Amino acid sequence: MIDLYTWTTPNGRKVSIALEEMGLDYNVHTVNIGKDEQFAPAFLKISPNNRIPAIIDHNGPDGAPISVFETGAILLYLAEKTGQFLPRDTRAKTAVYEWLMWQMGGYGPMLGQAHHFLRYNVGKAPYAEERYHKETLRLYGVLDRRLADHEFVAGDSYTIADMAIYPWTARHEWHQAPLAEFEHVSRWYNALGARPAVQKGMNTPPVENSAASPAASPAAGAKGGAEGGLDEPPNRAPKRALMGRRSCRREGCFRGTRQGGGARCISAVTRSGGGPR
Repeated sequence: MIDLYTWTTPNGRKVSIALEEMGLDYNVHTVNIGKDEQFAPAFLKISPNNRIPAIIDHNGPDGAPISVFETGAILLYLAEKTGQFLPRDTRAKTAVYEWLMWQMGGYGPMLGQAHHFLRYNVGKAPYAEERYHKETLRLYGVLDRRLADHEFVAGDSYTIADMAIYPWTARHEWHQAPLAEFEHVSRWYNALGARPAVQKGMNTPPVENSAASPAASPAAGAKGGAEGGLDEPPNRAPKRALMGRRSCRREGCFRGTRQGGGARCISAVTRSGGGPR
C-alpha cells in the first residue's frame, strides 16, 4: 500500500495519474497548502522541502517502507517499481529522462510563474507578465514540434514523461496558451484526457471537496498557497527580509525598499536586465 500526500495542484496530479495508470493501491492524504499544512513536522519528515506531493511506499525495497519526495523522483521510483511506462531500452529510456527533466526544469516552473502573474497578480508587474507569457508560448512551441513527429512526448509509447507534462497543460487557460494554435499539443492533450486513469488522477483529490481549491479561493493562490501553479508555501522569506527597512525613493527602484539606516538600495542586487542574481 502507498500513502499519497497531495493537493489539487498540477504537481500533485502527476503522481495520482501515475498511481492510477499503474494500478497501484494507495491512500490519499490531503495536505492543504492554503492552510500551511505542508509545514507540519510529520509531513516535513517525508518532504523536507515542504512541497507536495510525497509518498510512503510501505512495501518498498526489500519489503521495508520508503518515503519519496519530488515528483520526478516519485515517477521514476514508481515506474521502476512496477516496470511500467519507462522503457528498458537505453535509447528510449533516455528520451523519457530528457522530457521528464524538461518538464521539471522548465515547463512546470515557467508556467507556474505565468500563473502567478497572469492569473493572480494581473497588472502588478507588466514586465513579468510579458516575460513569462512569452516563455510559456515558446515552451508550447517546443512541445508542439516534438509531438509533430511522435505520438507521445518521449516517442511512440506513453510514459511517465507524458504524465508529468499533462497536468500543467491542463491549465492552459491559466497561462493563456491557446491550444488551437498548437495542433499537435491539442491532439496529444485530447488523447490523454480521454484515458480513464488520467481522468481519475486529475480528480484526486476532488477539487469540489477542497475548501481552498483554486476555484474557491483565488486569494490563496495569490500567495502561492493554492494551485497557482507554483506549488509553493506562503512566501515568508521576503517579509522577514524587509523588516527594519525603510521606503526607498530612488528612481527606478522596483523593490521599493533599502537597507535600514543605509543608503544602499536592494535593487542593486539585480542585474541590469531586471532578473535576480
